[in-house]
Amino acid sequence: MTEFRFESWASDGNARRGRLHTAHGTIETPAFMPVGTAATVKAMRPESVAETGAEILLANTYHLMLRPGPERVERLGGLHKMMNWPKPILTDSGGYQVMSLASLRKLEEEGVTFRSHLDGSEHKLTPERSIGIQHALDSTITMCLDECTPFPATHEAAEISMALSMRWAERCRSAFVKRPGYGLFGIVQGSVYPDLRQTSCEALQKIGFDGYAIGGLAVGEGQQMMFDTLDITVPHLPADRPRYLMGVGKPADLVGGVKRGVDMFDCVLPTRSGRTAQAFTRRGTVNLRNARHQDDPRPLDIDCTCPACRDYSRAYLHHLIRAEEILGLMLLTWHNLHYYQELMAGLRRSIETGTLEQFEQDFARQQSDGDIASLTGAAMAEEETE
Repeated sequence: MTEFRFESWASDGNARRGRLHTAHGTIETPAFMPVGTAATVKAMRPESVAETGAEILLANTYHLMLRPGPERVERLGGLHKMMNWPKPILTDSGGYQVMSLASLRKLEEEGVTFRSHLDGSEHKLTPERSIGIQHALDSTITMCLDECTPFPATHEAAEISMALSMRWAERCRSAFVKRPGYGLFGIVQGSVYPDLRQTSCEALQKIGFDGYAIGGLAVGEGQQMMFDTLDITVPHLPADRPRYLMGVGKPADLVGGVKRGVDMFDCVLPTRSGRTAQAFTRRGTVNLRNARHQDDPRPLDIDCTCPACRDYSRAYLHHLIRAEEILGLMLLTWHNLHYYQELMAGLRRSIETGTLEQFEQDFARQQSDGDIASLTGAAMAEEETE
C-alpha cells in the first residue's frame, strides 16, 4: 500500500518543488486544488477538471453533511466513486462555516451547534464528528475542525480562538483512523499576531500531523498582511511535511505564496469568476461582458490551449455570456482552471531551474501590461486579410 509521504527535491529561496504520495495517486507541488464544495466543481465534468491538469480537488464537510449526508455517500462507495474522481480529494472540516455562519451557530468547547442554511434544522459538529464524516466520505486528506478566526480580531480574542482550535486539533488526531496513503492536516491559527502563529505551529507539531495548513488568512486582511503573516509562520513549520494555504487566491497570491514556501492552495475564485464572465489570462483579468469583445474574432488568450481559447472567439464567448447561455459559463470556468494549472506548472518549472525570481518578474510585467487592445473596424478588416 502507498505510504502518505511528502518529498521535496528542489528549492529556490524558500520555494520548493515536491511531490505528495497518497492512496489515490501523487500530487505534484506546488499545487492548486479546484473547489468542488458539494462533490462537484461547478459547470465542469470531473473528467474535464482532470484535463486542466488538476491532480486533487477539495470538497466540503459541512455542505456534504447536510446534503446528501455522509452515510449516503459512504453507501455509494465514497466521494471518489460517487463523483467519478479517482484522484486525491481533500475535505475542508467545516471550520470556515463556523466563522461565516456566525449568526446561525453557537460555539462551545464541545463543538459548534448550528442551524442549516438550507432548512433551519439544528446540527452539532464536534471534532470527532467532523473526522467521522470525512472518514465516511473517504477523504484522502482530512482536515482538523478549527475555528477560523475572523479579521480583525484583538490579540486576546485571537488567542482564545487559537487555543480552542489547538484543543480541537488534539481531539481530531485521536479520532482519526490511520490508513495507508491517507493523511490528517492540522491548521495553524493566530490571526496576524506573530507570537500566536508561532505558538500554534509548536502546539500542532507537538500533536503531530501529516501536513500543516495555514488558516485564518484571505479573510479581509489584505495581500501584504497575508504575505507578512506567511513570512512569520512558514519558518516554524516542519520541512518534511506539506504546507497548505487555505482559501487562496488570486494568481498573484499564488506566486507570492509559493515564493514563501507554500505547497498547496485552494480557492473558489477561478470557478466563481468564470460564472460571472471574468477570465484570468497572462495579461490580467478580462471581463467578457464588455462590448469591446462583441466583434472580436481573436481568441481570449492566444497562448492558451484550453477549449475556450482553442476553438472559440472572444465574440462568441461575449455572445454566450450576454445571452445567458450555460456554455459560456462552462467555457470560462474551464479556461480559468486551465490557466491556474498552467501557472502552477510554470512555478514548478521555475523552482526546478532556479529561475523563480525571473518568473515572478515576467508574471508581474505581463499582468501589468493589461489586455490586448480592442479591434476597431479598420483594424478588424486588416486582421481578417492577414
